[in-house]
Amino acid sequence: MEQVEIVFYEEKYLADFKRLGYEWLEKYVTVEPEDVKILNAPKEIILDNGGFIFFAKYKQEIVGTVSLIRVDDHTFELAKLAVTEKYKGLKLGNLLMETAIQTAKKQQAEKIILYTDHKLPTALLLYKKFGFQEIPMVNNKYLDSDIMMSLQLD
Repeated sequence: MEQVEIVFYEEKYLADFKRLGYEWLEKYVTVEPEDVKILNAPKEIILDNGGFIFFAKYKQEIVGTVSLIRVDDHTFELAKLAVTEKYKGLKLGNLLMETAIQTAKKQQAEKIILYTDHKLPTALLLYKKFGFQEIPMVNNKYLDSDIMMSLQLD
């Protein structure tokens, strides 16, 4: 199998970020105003506020993404985790999760939060595998989310 490369966001990946985001949202949930805002202005909303966007590159194609949105000095929100359907099964979600968690630790974050939905059992299993635990819902800006999870970092 060819090597998967994790790369940082560059302007040339904007179309890939949108494609992956919309592909995932349209298949599993609803495209909401908050999603549109983030997908159209990731640099301004995520990067310029101290966040990160990573991509999985396989066979010279961008096939997955994940974002860390800075919530405050000690917290990131894991968001926009998506892997294109064609490459599911390559464990790209695991690789993207590992990258996001290690990056948050390097930034000395204390925790990562995320919002998800009970209708996404595969995603829930992935999050639990990495140690995320359900917590009471607060500050939910997504209509489709009914679960909030948190991962305490060492």
